[in-house]
Amino acid sequence: MLKVLAFLFSFLIASSALAQYPERPVTLVVPYPPGGGLDITARQIAPLLSKELGGQAVVVENRAGATGSIGANAVAKANPDGYLLLWSSLTSHSIHGSLYGAQVPYDLEKSFAPVVVFGAIPLVFVVNPGVQANNLSELIALAKAKPGALAFASGGNGSVQHLAGEMFQRSAGIQMLHVPYKGIGPAVNDLIGGQVQLIVESLAATLPHIKGGRMRALAVASSQREATIPEVPTAAEAGLKGFEVTVKLFLLAPPQTPAPVVARLNGAMKTILDSAAVKESLQKQAVVPMWQPPEEAGRLIRDENAKWTKVIRDGNIKPE
Repeated sequence: MLKVLAFLFSFLIASSALAQYPERPVTLVVPYPPGGGLDITARQIAPLLSKELGGQAVVVENRAGATGSIGANAVAKANPDGYLLLWSSLTSHSIHGSLYGAQVPYDLEKSFAPVVVFGAIPLVFVVNPGVQANNLSELIALAKAKPGALAFASGGNGSVQHLAGEMFQRSAGIQMLHVPYKGIGPAVNDLIGGQVQLIVESLAATLPHIKGGRMRALAVASSQREATIPEVPTAAEAGLKGFEVTVKLFLLAPPQTPAPVVARLNGAMKTILDSAAVKESLQKQAVVPMWQPPEEAGRLIRDENAKWTKVIRDGNIKPE
């Protein structure tokens, strides 16, 4: 009898939380500086999310620092009421957590309540036009003929470009030189200038250069071809079976946030992401919209953590 009463009491509390939420503005924490891709998508979605939440204000707050850890930790330690949420890159946080371990003040799998993984940014293999390779097979053959001669750029040690390059080397059985930069901007500039030959970078950052002939796209590292460059094959089509690297984007709440609140946020995001106008807008930013229930989002987080932990361990990659 006591168990039944306890269950009913919990149900009534949860139902009350859903009925009242939100009673005040909801904040989306972007743990990076203003102006980046995540910040832009957050500001695009915020008014739409406000509408779906009954008109309550949804504001975007940038809390940059420590590779996203400052903003993420603020959400992990926030009251579990659904008013402070994390809008960020699953891939970046997963890599950072796998690389720095106990130095990171939160656990991506335990310190949050997953709401939704809402998008993926495909990465693409691009080379300087002077490289004598018109497809991925020719690039691999070139690398095998001259081990260590080809240089691939990244935005820094432990960045997604670095780890994608490491995955490529192991998958293709080749050896290249890794050249880390302090940010993706200088890396892209040096690729265009011919100081390095290859980078595996987001389509968002490379598409203007591909269209302008300053880079040559060899393959996309996603499961299907991209609408903006449909002539470019996937890595699997080019011979690297199972090779897939996309930057996934997610929305998280603090741990122990009531399930009805998480469900309402998830449902609101589904309605937004089902909109043809939103899909078109995100795709123009090279973001592929996606949606799944919270439990599936949790599985994606676990899979992403396992993937990058293995890449870092197998490549013996250490923090700078």
